[in-house]
Amino acid sequence: MAFSAEFRCIAGCPGAYPLDQVIYRCPRCGDLLEVVHDSAALRTRSAEQWKQLFGDRYKSVDEPWGSGVWGKHEWVAPALRADNIVSFGEGTTHLTRVTGYAGLGDVRVKQCGTSHSGSFKDLGMTVLVSMVKQMVADGAKLRAIACASTGDTSAALAAYAAAAGIRAVVILPRGKISTAQLVQPLAMGALVLAIDTDFDGCMRLVQELAAKEGVYLANSMNSLRLEGQKTVAIELAQQLHWDVPDWVIIPGGNLGNVSALGAGFEMLHGLGLVSRRPRICVAQAAHAAPLHASYARGWAELEPVKAKTTLASAIQIGNPVSFKKAVRALRAFEGVVEVATEAELADASARADRHGLFTDPHTGVALAALEKLAAKGEVTRDHRVVVISTASGLKFADFKVGYHEGTLAEVPAAKYRNVPVELPERYDAVRDALLRGLDR
Repeated sequence: MAFSAEFRCIAGCPGAYPLDQVIYRCPRCGDLLEVVHDSAALRTRSAEQWKQLFGDRYKSVDEPWGSGVWGKHEWVAPALRADNIVSFGEGTTHLTRVTGYAGLGDVRVKQCGTSHSGSFKDLGMTVLVSMVKQMVADGAKLRAIACASTGDTSAALAAYAAAAGIRAVVILPRGKISTAQLVQPLAMGALVLAIDTDFDGCMRLVQELAAKEGVYLANSMNSLRLEGQKTVAIELAQQLHWDVPDWVIIPGGNLGNVSALGAGFEMLHGLGLVSRRPRICVAQAAHAAPLHASYARGWAELEPVKAKTTLASAIQIGNPVSFKKAVRALRAFEGVVEVATEAELADASARADRHGLFTDPHTGVALAALEKLAAKGEVTRDHRVVVISTASGLKFADFKVGYHEGTLAEVPAAKYRNVPVELPERYDAVRDALLRGLDR
């Protein structure tokens, strides 16, 4: 049985489009598209056969099937030829147990930031860039792949495009991303345009370039990205012996990631690999929380906001492209939306670090949301909870340094601040400091 997938309108308009067509929105209504798989073909294999296949491929040394994405090739982009796959072994990231976090019994963190470029964006970019490589090989005239970014998308695009031999164009809000994030696309040869605007302004510009200048759009409004990102849900279930947690908590900005997460769980449930759905919480920074505002008004229509500066810079987005997809996913998964202030996200990140994690600020937003859900009694001690960590804390060293030096204006009283004890070169001084420190 041949497996297949195609683009279709999320609003249900008639028409289907191949995955190698340059198209991002429905030509009838202008809504976003989504990738729809031939479920009848997928059901020709039993749930147990899929589990066996995915298990055989998991972390395999046979490229590219050991990738967390391409080990699920038939569920992602079945028409993509193996010789066009561009992979850095993305995915297969650790599911770390955090014992006793927030007084809860079973909290685990899915460490997506240990992927190649340091964020979950690799999972989607391997699919998108591989498809573009195949399109070019088949004769498509594409000058470059372009994205708007607050940091992580640009790093992933630059890496995969460089490996594919395709030019990458990155549009960033000037002065609003970390140095560690900025240097990645620069180092990998991308054309980096730093614009005097915010992410939403960059997004408007890159969409216009894609429409007029023959560049291929790499942001999450392109559903190819979400096909890779949905493998987080599949891999997570696999790591839990084909079960799902009671709760999954994920930070949200442009909202493609929660849409992808929902799609992954829907496939698992629809094809019989799991017997139930988890609940999902999207966590937003209070300075950029249009989804939370909609949720608080009973899933009202999106009202875009001017996002304020937040330590969680990658989700500083006031007009999320994937709003409709996210709401649909949250409704299907009994979803909720929580917010975190700057102090809450910073303290939650630091608290998790005391368990050895070294989390990024966006994971801090999700952890702060977990603490709030626990305080309300929505998450209880008998619940299994998975928090999606979207990036490496190493990309946000300035955030970490500022927290522990006490220089973050947004966090005037850091609860978990830790500073070095400066001492003279005398044994008695070192001994006394040791004893005092260990008695704390």
